[in-house]
Amino acid sequence: MTGEFRFGVNMVVPDSRAAWVEKCRKVEDLGYDVLSAADHLGMAPPFPALVLAGEVTSRVKLNTFVLNAPFYNPVLLARDVTGTDQFTEGRLELGLGAGYVKEEFEAAGMPFPSARERVDHLERTILELKRLYADPEHKPAPVRPEGPPLLLAGRGDRILTLAAEHADIIGFTGTAKFPDGGAPIPASAEDIEERVEFVRSKLGGRNGVEFNLLCHFVNITDDRAGALEELAKLTQGVLSVEQLAELPTALIGSPAEVAEQLHAHRERFGLTYYTVLEPNMEQFAPVLEALR
Repeated sequence: MTGEFRFGVNMVVPDSRAAWVEKCRKVEDLGYDVLSAADHLGMAPPFPALVLAGEVTSRVKLNTFVLNAPFYNPVLLARDVTGTDQFTEGRLELGLGAGYVKEEFEAAGMPFPSARERVDHLERTILELKRLYADPEHKPAPVRPEGPPLLLAGRGDRILTLAAEHADIIGFTGTAKFPDGGAPIPASAEDIEERVEFVRSKLGGRNGVEFNLLCHFVNITDDRAGALEELAKLTQGVLSVEQLAELPTALIGSPAEVAEQLHAHRERFGLTYYTVLEPNMEQFAPVLEALR
């Protein structure tokens, strides 16, 4: 156990069946709590990938991180969600977002809706899923009457308001933008804190909601100062080294130093559920040991 924290790996590298099975087993063996499948063109299809992951693991939760909701008809999505929930014996966590990559809509021959239209569709999807979970005639039935835990991820006021109303897990985005062909530009700690406080103001007394963060910047090293200098260059100097040092999206330092950062971020932001990208899963694993 890692105290009051949970840690997931977002799988982003498509591979052969044998390689996928090996990677999924490694996620569990390294001590992670959640194995996630991203939803982008050119990556593994989320639901088949998670069903296969469920077959070759026994403990980890299985998460879509996160589905591009406008790509899905809500009724057909409900079938895939409840079927996957059944096939993984209730280990599914459903992550949903509003979608943001215009080029993927174009590649799929679909119009790219406005932000408002995408969030409208996300809201319809949430409500339709809840309706179908509760319908005794709907098959496959979800393992739990209320359906699998729901993670909603985003940054804007409206999607975070939806998350505060409906989600069991709220995923915060720690990047402000992605420059063309470049590294993600981090939002400041103050920006993330403002989004967290916005959500808290909308929860209306709901308890037990987890706060999740996707960490783009992971560097487990004995040279924390040098690594922060390198990150400042990589992100085009948008934030100073001192600002980067307090970012919850930048987990940098020795395992013990990162464990200390995680405790500090829990106190400041309420973050208890972190997701790292697949290429970082092995180097981040010693942090799990440090937390134990």
